[in-house]
Amino acid sequence: MTRARRDDRTAEAKADTRAALVAAARRRFAEQGYAATGTEEIVADARVTRGALYHHFRDKADLFQEVMKEVASEVADALVESELTREASEPSDAWTQLCTGFHSLLDFSTRTDTDFQRIVLVDGPAVLGNDAWNTLVETHGYRLLSQWLERAIAENTIDPIPVAPLTRLVAALLAEASLYIARAADPLAARQETGVALDRLMSGLVRIGSRPLETMATWPANQPTDDTTPAAQ
Repeated sequence: MTRARRDDRTAEAKADTRAALVAAARRRFAEQGYAATGTEEIVADARVTRGALYHHFRDKADLFQEVMKEVASEVADALVESELTREASEPSDAWTQLCTGFHSLLDFSTRTDTDFQRIVLVDGPAVLGNDAWNTLVETHGYRLLSQWLERAIAENTIDPIPVAPLTRLVAALLAEASLYIARAADPLAARQETGVALDRLMSGLVRIGSRPLETMATWPANQPTDDTTPAAQ
C-alpha cells in the first residue's frame, strides 16, 4: 500500500469517527437535552473511545456546537428549498417570499418532531451564549435575507433603507421570535401571537400605496385568525 493510499484511508477513518460522534451526540441532545447527556453515553453510542472524542473536540460544548451548526444548516437549506419550490409553482415578488419565509421559520420553531427546537432554540443560546447564537444567525440567514430585502427595495415594495443594518435588525427580530416561541409554555399560541406581531412590525417597511394591507401578511392557512390579525382589518 502506498503512503498516499494509507493517508487517504486514515483521513477517511477520522472523518467516519467524527461523523459517528456528531450523529450520536445529536440523537442524545435531541432526546434528553444537553445537560442530561454525558460524554460516556455519546462515545458508547458512537462505538469509539473517549480519547477519540477529545481528539476531534475540545469538550462536550465544542461537540454540541458542531451539532447545532449541522441542525441549523439543515433547517436553513429546507427553508430555502421550500421557498424555491413555492416560487417555481407560484411566482411571487420578493415581499411575498419574505413573508412566507418568515412564517415558515416560525412554524419550525413550534415543531417538536425535529431537532431544531431542542438543540438550536432551547439549549443553543444557554450552552454557547449570545455570541455563538449571533454567529449562527449570520452564517445561515444574513445573505438570503439581504438578497430578499434588496429585491423588495428594487421592486419599490419597501422604501430604500440601507440594507446592511436593516438585515441585521430583521434577523435579530426573527431570532428572538423563534426563541420566544420555542420557550413558551404553549408554543402554538405563542406562534399565533408572534405571527400577528411580526406582520404588524414588517408592515411598517412597506411603501404607502405599494400594496393593500391585507396582502402583506402571509398568515398560515391552517391558523385561525381573529380581529387582531392584519387579514381581519
